[in-house]
Amino acid sequence: MPESAKRQPARDEAGVRRRVLVVYNPTAGGSTRPRFDRVLEHLSRLGATVTVRETMDRGDAERIAANASSGTFDIVVAAGGDGTINEVVNGLVGSDLPLAIVPLGTANVLAAEIGMPLRARRIARAIVRGEVRSVHVGSVNGRRFLMMAGVGFDAHVVANVDPRLKRAFGKLAYVVETLVGLFRFPYRHYRVIIDGTPHDAASVVIANSHYYGGRFTCAPQARLDDPALHVCLFERSGPWSVLRYGWGLVAGRLHRLRDVRVIAGSGIRIEGATGEPVQCDGDITGKLPLVARADAARMNLVVGAAAAS
Repeated sequence: MPESAKRQPARDEAGVRRRVLVVYNPTAGGSTRPRFDRVLEHLSRLGATVTVRETMDRGDAERIAANASSGTFDIVVAAGGDGTINEVVNGLVGSDLPLAIVPLGTANVLAAEIGMPLRARRIARAIVRGEVRSVHVGSVNGRRFLMMAGVGFDAHVVANVDPRLKRAFGKLAYVVETLVGLFRFPYRHYRVIIDGTPHDAASVVIANSHYYGGRFTCAPQARLDDPALHVCLFERSGPWSVLRYGWGLVAGRLHRLRDVRVIAGSGIRIEGATGEPVQCDGDITGKLPLVARADAARMNLVVGAAAAS
């Protein structure tokens, strides 16, 4: 849908966000375009003035969000997957504009974390009237993240998954790459320094929220309103250990395995082979070495009914 002005509101109401900028990734979740169109229809019925900006290349969402002005818009909406959301989060650094999401991606981890509904009418109502919360963000090598960052096996899966398979088959593409990665991953170890204390790990996930890869739990105590980061240390390497960790994740028992430790901290450094990929909110954003921090800055996020209750 091109940029368009929908029905003008008859009157203003306190707390109602009517000037809506939507940053839309048209390649996210190939079958979700009808949901996106329905959200726009419901926003119009709620009296919102909607501006849609489509992304074409990596970095577009961040640039569009960075140029959004609170004098022009009341809210910025990221319509796409977790990678699109991460770009918008980074574009809103220093802005007090709230962020809402229309989950259209493969995993939609943030949507699960904040209780954002999947029905178009409820998404639209949350955008216009939903509760706004101030949440903590983390940073990895200077780049913000809302959910998680990772080094090791999961980062290699993210780095090597075929984008065409991801668009065609969604989460199944990650399953395929995980099975292939069992035999391709180099199984190195990493030196992880958490608030000055060194540790050794075969893979690492730094969590700012407790959901991982959908509605699976990696760090059960991590929350967006908790200023600490929670570092998941996977101590053993090899295909069998990866399969066991995968079983623990699906079974909800990952954090209870004896060779998995979760340590809260505010400053993390990870050292390993130069050039090892680093994933941030499900996209590759850099390479080792990694320096992660619990960012002192916060951002305004629209949450769904489940998170607000």
